[in-house]
Formats: sequence, structure tokens, C-alpha cells
Amino acid sequence: MTFPLTRSADSSGAERERTPRGGGLHALFRKELADQLNSNRFLLLFALLAIAGVTGFYGALSTIRDSTEELDFLYLTLFTTSGNNLPSFASFLAFLSPLMGIVLGFDAVSRERSQGTLNRLAAQPIHRDAILNGKFLSGVAVIFLTIFAMGLLVLGAGILSLGVPPKGEEVARIVAFLALCGVYVSFWLAFSMVLSVWCRHAATAALGAIAIWIFLSFFFSMVAAAIASAAYPLDGIQGFYNQEANYNLELTLNRISPYYLFSEAASTILNPNVRSIGVITMSQLSGAVAGYLPFGQSLLLVWPHLVCMVALTAVCFAVSYIGFMRQEIRA
Repeated sequence: MTFPLTRSADSSGAERERTPRGGGLHALFRKELADQLNSNRFLLLFALLAIAGVTGFYGALSTIRDSTEELDFLYLTLFTTSGNNLPSFASFLAFLSPLMGIVLGFDAVSRERSQGTLNRLAAQPIHRDAILNGKFLSGVAVIFLTIFAMGLLVLGAGILSLGVPPKGEEVARIVAFLALCGVYVSFWLAFSMVLSVWCRHAATAALGAIAIWIFLSFFFSMVAAAIASAAYPLDGIQGFYNQEANYNLELTLNRISPYYLFSEAASTILNPNVRSIGVITMSQLSGAVAGYLPFGQSLLLVWPHLVCMVALTAVCFAVSYIGFMRQEIRA
């Protein structure tokens, strides 16, 4: 791949080549974005998410049509309702979307190194950090494009099926949920790029990322419950007084997992009935007015979750950045 260069004259009047503007980041971003969008793995991932989205939409639509209750937030129900033993669309995204980040990032650097193209790429007159930055930013762009395409697909199918336009608050909550999902998947992209930089083989990076994803998504809650029960037993009379401490410790440990953070934030955004996160005492409920929580207040509840996921993504990218800049890639 060639990059447009700028030239300038030195003291002797001879022209010398410089790096392209922006250090080559823009050119590398376009190259990586085109490669990822045209790859077979992206088509398979998009097909998998499309099937999951259609399945979740069909289950929610059948449940809505069979329901006799009047729903205030019809389109939010399309994203959160399960039916016919099928998970909801939000549940499908929570379980399957991390695979997109892992697949896009597990061989971002190790593949270039094994194929010998990393040396050629570094030989170009571009900044070295532009290589990693371009790969990460292109992966984030693919993630957000895919997530929003799937969300808008479900929203458009709902409009055609239900024949009722969505409310403004429903659209705002759906957009916030899709943006939150994009940040969540971007964390797994950054984490898989850490393994891609530090592991010499792509298979090792892929297995490590998938193992961590499975542990944090399916088994970490069991570990948190076991630790909380060991610290604050619930047996006997003392267990009655340990219930709040046990729950708070288990909740704190569960929030270490990005999957739990995303699930808690998504349920708060998509369900206006959720008015708080954590334990609520009877004294706090006294005098509270029953009703739906406004969208702005729901955002305030999940703001710490979003900041935490962005911070985790930044930390993972910083680790991969430092490791990549310190490695010898021209040998």
C-alpha cells in the first residue's frame, strides 16, 4: 500500500520525503476498514447477529400480539421481551456481541507478524503508533456500524409490523442502548488486541480471549456468590442480619465483570420502570411517587457503568499500545 507523501527542501536544496499528514493514520484506517468489511469473517458475524436479531424480534413480536395488556413503551418491549423459549434481542446482543470484538482483534497484530507483512507495513514512511491506532479505530467503526445497523433493522421491522410510530423517548433510549452496546463490544476488541500483541500465535490469543469471555459472562457470578456467602454466611439467625452485606458484596464483585455492567446498564436504559440500582430500604421508598423514570434520570443511573467500560477499554488499549511500541518488529 502506498501513502501520499509531502516533500520539502533541505539546506542543500535537495528534496526529502516526509511521513504523510497525520502519520498515516487516515490511510491505514481506510485500508483496515475496507479489509474488515470485505472479509468473510465479517460477513459470517453479521449473518450470525442478523439471525439472532430476527429470532429475538420474532419472539418479542409474537408475545406482544398475544398480550392483552396495553403497553406504554411498545418498541422498548421489542428489544427486551422474550417469547416462545427465545431470548430477547438485548439478551442476544449481550451474549453474542463480544464475539465480534474478539474476532476483529485477536489476530490484528499476530497475523501481520506471522505473515511477515508487519515488517513491510512498518517500513512505510508512517508513524509506528498509526499501525495500532488504525487497526483499533477501524474495528470500533465496524462494531458501531454493525450494532446500529442491527438496531435500526429491528426498529424498522417493528414499524412495518406494528404500524405505530415510536415515541421520541423510545428512540432516544434505543440509541443510547446501541451506543452502550458499541462501547461494550469495543472493550472486547481492545482486550483481544492486548492478547494479539503479547501472544505470538493468533490461536493462543483467540483461545485466551474466548476463555476470559466465557468465564466473565457465565461463571463469574457463581464465584461472586460463593465469595459473598463465605464472607457473610446466610445460615442461622446471623444470616438474617447478613443479608444486606452479602448482597452488597456480591453486587460489588459482579460489577467487576463487563458483562454484568452492560446487562445492568441495558436493563436500566430499556426499562423505564427501573428507578434505582442496588438495595432500596423501606424508608427510601416512603413518599416516592410511582411512575416511569425520565430518560435523563436513567442516563444518570447508568453513567458510572458507561464511564467504567470506557475506562476498561482505555486501559486495555494502553496496555496493547505500550507492548506494541516496545516490541521489535523489524527483525
